[in-house]
Amino acid sequence: MNAKKHSISITVMGVLLVLVLAAAGCVDDARPVDGATPTASAGPSELTLTDGFARSVTVPVPVERVLCSGSGCIRYLVYLQGEDLIAGVDSIEQQDRAIEGRPYALVHGSWLKDLPLFGEFRGKDDPEKVIAIAPDLVFKTGSTGTAYGTSAAEADTLQQKTGIPVVASPYGSLRNEAEKAEMYSGLRVMGEAIGREDRAEEVIAYIEATMADLEQRTGDIPVSEQKRVYVGGVSSAGAHGIISTEPAYPPFLWVHADNAASGLGTAHVDVAKEAIVDWDPDYIFIDVGTTSMENDGAIGQLKTDTALRGLSAVKEGNVYGVLPYNFYNTNYETVLADAYFIGTVLYPDRFADIDPAEKADEIFTFFVGEPVFDELSGQYGSLGFSRIPV
Repeated sequence: MNAKKHSISITVMGVLLVLVLAAAGCVDDARPVDGATPTASAGPSELTLTDGFARSVTVPVPVERVLCSGSGCIRYLVYLQGEDLIAGVDSIEQQDRAIEGRPYALVHGSWLKDLPLFGEFRGKDDPEKVIAIAPDLVFKTGSTGTAYGTSAAEADTLQQKTGIPVVASPYGSLRNEAEKAEMYSGLRVMGEAIGREDRAEEVIAYIEATMADLEQRTGDIPVSEQKRVYVGGVSSAGAHGIISTEPAYPPFLWVHADNAASGLGTAHVDVAKEAIVDWDPDYIFIDVGTTSMENDGAIGQLKTDTALRGLSAVKEGNVYGVLPYNFYNTNYETVLADAYFIGTVLYPDRFADIDPAEKADEIFTFFVGEPVFDELSGQYGSLGFSRIPV
């Protein structure tokens, strides 16, 4: 009897041992090994998205290394706090210049210039250099209708030559609803690609809230009481003189100023000097990027040109400097900051709570991570947000 019990005990123990070993084997088999396909709990290894040109693009998840091609592309990535992903740069980021008008470059330029080069600025990529850097994906942006725009065809070509996913979008603008939709779409697509969707929505919400605040402050000003204004010396692919302007200058739109050049379209234009004299605006704002020209550009013209010296704004001392925002495409943080300064000049009672420089630094910090107003204005003789004696 005892021998039989002993035999049963051994048999039971053997069965238990087999079960334990089998269980252990199951656990070992569930552990991923090198080259094995991750389990479903590890999350997807790729994502298919639709870019700004309605192209279907499959990108890896997560994205760890990217290239930004085209004017303004790195700026959007910085807005999304994704600058840590940048693996290479185009030629403009490696240039040394006396004047730097891009807030993101003032913050990040010192280390961006040390990254490997993948092509020339304005989207002129070198496929071989792109392949050598081996990013997870390439972003391409550019302003539609310009010489440095981009397209679905360009994105397809680069993707085919490199075998690397290319996510492309128009740069957009804040000049009208259609171009604003392009801008927001570009931010959202970029955010989706790198897993920063929440930040993309935060940026968009900040822009909308800022524009709503400006509207709340000035939206009820009757047309008859809106100040007649002109902005000259507007930067566009370089510095320009007094005749360079924007008929749809966003800061004027947002604070309900009467832009003398309105009605001439939405893009940058040069107007006749005689038109400025005929308009005779109450206030003239000068894009201080003009100071890089001989004789301080537009400022020198207002000081020396007999016809311009007869303008009411010049005689009454209503000439003010605004920061240039067209520098390798639009620096939107500067656009918003300019709007608040212009508001304080034209309608001081409605902006009594605003210190323009402090507001600018708040905006710069949100978009590019640091308060750089003094440094940016210092690039232009500290004439930004000041009355210009002419």
